[in-house]
Amino acid sequence: MNSAVNMKTSIADLRPTQHGRLYWTITDALTLAKRQLIQFQRIPEELVFATIQPIMFVLLFRYVFGGAINTHGVTYVNYLMAGIFVQTVAFGSVSTGIGLANDLQKGLIDRFRSLPMSKSAVLIGRTLADLVRNTFVVIVMLIVGLLVGFRPEGGPLGWLLALGILLLFTFAFSWIGATIALSVRSVEAAQSAGFIWLFPLTFASSAFVLVSTMPIWLQGFAEHQPVSVIINAVRGLTLGQNVASDVWQAIVWCLAILAVFVPLAVWTYIRRTAR
Repeated sequence: MNSAVNMKTSIADLRPTQHGRLYWTITDALTLAKRQLIQFQRIPEELVFATIQPIMFVLLFRYVFGGAINTHGVTYVNYLMAGIFVQTVAFGSVSTGIGLANDLQKGLIDRFRSLPMSKSAVLIGRTLADLVRNTFVVIVMLIVGLLVGFRPEGGPLGWLLALGILLLFTFAFSWIGATIALSVRSVEAAQSAGFIWLFPLTFASSAFVLVSTMPIWLQGFAEHQPVSVIINAVRGLTLGQNVASDVWQAIVWCLAILAVFVPLAVWTYIRRTAR
């Protein structure tokens, strides 16, 4: 027991002391994010399959359901794409959980524990890498949308703000996915638990239909839940509408989710890996 403690102490002493804890947390997180991005290069199928599902949603809703849905003065494809963007990055949070659960199951996290690195770096690195992946997928979705008739009217500033909200949203939801993965015992459970809570949020929202067409008892939830707020902000910004209220609400929702789930995920990770 004493030898193990002394070994961990001696490993920790290998770090230079001129930098503080924050520096090493950022450095460790960026190193692990780079590792994950290299894995995407080596296994490109992960990116390919991450884009197939949202492409199918675009094509199905655009050509199968689009003619039957009235969006009151906005072409359905223009109405649809903001919902597809948000749904895509929301579903991407499940991949964060699955990847983390896979690392736990294979014992990779145990190897990280033996290294002189920040405990939160594993989570930060994973969520940063998935942020890059989701950015790539959103760009692909934009290209597909343009090919099927998406014609946004928002200016460059509106698009930059919409992209910023999307990235903040995917980063926040990735921490929810990480928390869920750390709370279950298998990769399969992480996948199932990751999707269960997302389906009500994405489909009972303004993603694909007007909230006003839903039953009265559902409208209150659909209008004020975070996914609808994010979608309304992104839709308004990309279409050149005045959505200042939705933008502020979207930012507040994302920051609130981060404030809750970042410390919760780190605490769950420490508790899980201490066993």
